[in-house]
Amino acid sequence: MEMPAPVEEHKWLQELIGEWTSTGEMKMGEEEMKSSGTETITAFGGFWTVGEMRGKMPGSDVESKSVITLGYDVAKKKYVGTFVSDMMGYLWVYEGTRKGNVLTLDAEGPSFKGDGSLAKYQDIIEIRSEKEYELRSQVLGEDGTWTPFMSMIFKRTK
Repeated sequence: MEMPAPVEEHKWLQELIGEWTSTGEMKMGEEEMKSSGTETITAFGGFWTVGEMRGKMPGSDVESKSVITLGYDVAKKKYVGTFVSDMMGYLWVYEGTRKGNVLTLDAEGPSFKGDGSLAKYQDIIEIRSEKEYELRSQVLGEDGTWTPFMSMIFKRTK
């Protein structure tokens, strides 16, 4: 049996491989917080990337760690992945599409209401150059509009 080869969508993800520093902003209601950190993204074969992030939680000196996996499901014709953080007990599952250098990942997760309900989210990864990418997050409101709440800029160090 011949093993499948990575396709163009897998190769696009490989552009994220490297070491990065990040600066970001998060807005929760009227409160704005800043964050900073590092990320190392490695290849997991030719089909997946694994990003390990470390940084200070927005608005605090508490360090957190998180891991993101990204790949492409040829059968679904969708990018797929997961996200976990040591600050929460929820496994985020992504499914998304890419237009040019912008990957939009849809997920469902705990709402900001804190009542146990779920909300729809998007994480948007935009590769701006080989030296920089941006991660933006937004949540879908009850009125059907997307509200941005986080933006992080990653600069390549290696």
